[in-house]
Amino acid sequence: MNAATFRVEHVLAVVPVGDIDAAIAWYGELFGRRPDNAPMTSLAEWHVAQGGWVQVTVDADRAGNGLLNLAVSDLPAAIDELAMRGLHFGAISDVNKGVRLSSLGDPDGNVVTLIGHFRVRY
Repeated sequence: MNAATFRVEHVLAVVPVGDIDAAIAWYGELFGRRPDNAPMTSLAEWHVAQGGWVQVTVDADRAGNGLLNLAVSDLPAAIDELAMRGLHFGAISDVNKGVRLSSLGDPDGNVVTLIGHFRVRY
């Protein structure tokens, strides 16, 4: 395979869940809308950024072990908006080089972390 033929066009983060209906409701609140796609009864997808998707899929053996990181432009504002939707993220932690984090578990225990001051290069 030469480098010109291998080109990633989309990245899909997959979150394993036990109950697809509960996950659709919870992630619907997180993203502020119903899924963009539901190609099968055990899978729902949200298009969250250019070329970036989040999928929730039924996988009882892995449910609760997922990590989903979402970089946001204004962390405190995002936390406030999500709190109005009933999603209460934890305290903001300053971690390194100005990066800030806040996390919340979904109904299965998968951890969603919002990242403030994310940069492509540090």
